[in-house]
Amino acid sequence: MSDKKVIVLAIGGNSLIKDNAHQTVPDQYETTEETCGAIVKLLEQGHRVVITHGNGPQVGFILRRTELAAHELHRVPLDSCGADTQGAIGYNLQMGLYNQMRGWAKRIPAATVVTQVVVDKADPAFLNPAKPIGSFMNEATAREHEQKDGWTVFEDAGRGFRRVVPSPKPQEILEIDIIKSMIAQGFVVIAVGGGGIPVAIEADGRLVGIEAVIDKDHASSLLARLIDADVLLISTAVEKAAKNFGKPNQAVIERLTVAEAKAAIEEKHFAAGSMLPKIQAMIAFVEATGGEAILTDPPNLMRAVAGETGTRIVP
Repeated sequence: MSDKKVIVLAIGGNSLIKDNAHQTVPDQYETTEETCGAIVKLLEQGHRVVITHGNGPQVGFILRRTELAAHELHRVPLDSCGADTQGAIGYNLQMGLYNQMRGWAKRIPAATVVTQVVVDKADPAFLNPAKPIGSFMNEATAREHEQKDGWTVFEDAGRGFRRVVPSPKPQEILEIDIIKSMIAQGFVVIAVGGGGIPVAIEADGRLVGIEAVIDKDHASSLLARLIDADVLLISTAVEKAAKNFGKPNQAVIERLTVAEAKAAIEEKHFAAGSMLPKIQAMIAFVEATGGEAILTDPPNLMRAVAGETGTRIVP
């Protein structure tokens, strides 16, 4: 493998918000530009980087604004929320990259592709919505949405009720040829934001938006496979994954083969709502391509690509 790699970098939406005191758009931009500083260091080394990102908190903010304005404005469908956040987060990333390339003789251009990802209406996830979105509600409000809007709601550990939606597997990235062309022309491409806007293809060939959330790590893995990336790099809150996380016998993981990673999943070392989809996405990429998948936190992206830290899954 060449020292100059094609890297798909998946940034968590939560990682763009430092804490509850720093949730504003300017706060998110500041954090985004810090991450862009690490990305620019990868570009300086000659790597080509394709960026994906989560959008959970940002979609939550849009949904909350919709709830507060419901007395006079229409509700924003979930697929439109995804499109909105792809544009807004993509804009922050484009600006952050531009600003971090100050002093370059020639900046590498960055562009965001509003990305539709096809899901299958027959996906079992539609029979078992399990992805919480939006604000907590009291039971009366939740039941009203259940009756009027067809929402699926659940009670969350005594904290109130929340809406849950399906999280189907990504099947196809509709803009993949555009993304490939832009990579070939030397762009830093930002795509598949929030896992992509979920769409389904009807019997007559028409596209329709779907009220669902695609896991961004699974979508990032699919993208990495389709563009023949060398590395899938997942940026998250920890420098390395761990077995027995949070327990006295916690042990950090530096390297796993695909077989070892599958065994660790069977042994239930990874939580379903956090680390599990990341490990599953990494396995899928490595199995399909023979490349390597790496997980680490934003400050250590360059060191992880250099093999100095992070958790990596290899064939």
